[in-house]
Amino acid sequence: MLKVHHLNNSRSQRILWLLEELDVPYEIVQYKRMSPVPLAPPELKAVHPLGKSPVITDGKHTIAESGAIIEYVLETYGKGRLQPEPKSADHFKFIEWMHYAEGSAMLPLMMHMYAGYLGDGAAPLRPRIDSEVANQLSYERVQFFKIWFTHSNLHLFVVVVVVIIAKPSTLRLGSEREMAHNRPRTIMRAMSGLGRLC
Repeated sequence: MLKVHHLNNSRSQRILWLLEELDVPYEIVQYKRMSPVPLAPPELKAVHPLGKSPVITDGKHTIAESGAIIEYVLETYGKGRLQPEPKSADHFKFIEWMHYAEGSAMLPLMMHMYAGYLGDGAAPLRPRIDSEVANQLSYERVQFFKIWFTHSNLHLFVVVVVVIIAKPSTLRLGSEREMAHNRPRTIMRAMSGLGRLC
């Protein structure tokens, strides 16, 4: 049975969401962050040399990295669900968004999080961090609605798999930034109607 090596307060939550959405049987192996500094425990290095989460083990396979795990789960257990037809134009756009979630989108949001730990010590970095977070949110908003209104099926794939599953931390931090700047929370409002569309 597939095992999810799950660290509390980590990105492995999105893998659990995906497995639940696909009704894939799985087992959770739980790990707790250390205290007072909330780092991953050394036991995770016995599973994968990076000692990070998420990691899955499935038979002879041990896979780290959220995007790689999502691709593996969809290809192995998805049966065509939650992804476009392989090799189609929509599929390549789907892959682009999945990698965007852990690439361009994630760095400014991680910097935002770490700057929060530093308090006033991060003041010199704040303008650059805030500018880059705003840039990512603007890009996401425009692309989100472009996909939503110009593709018959791709918007569901992108929203369900990439925005909701691959990017929960992006949306959470993005929502906080939007509230702080009193911007319209259009992405969150659009997502609230997703259940009526699926």
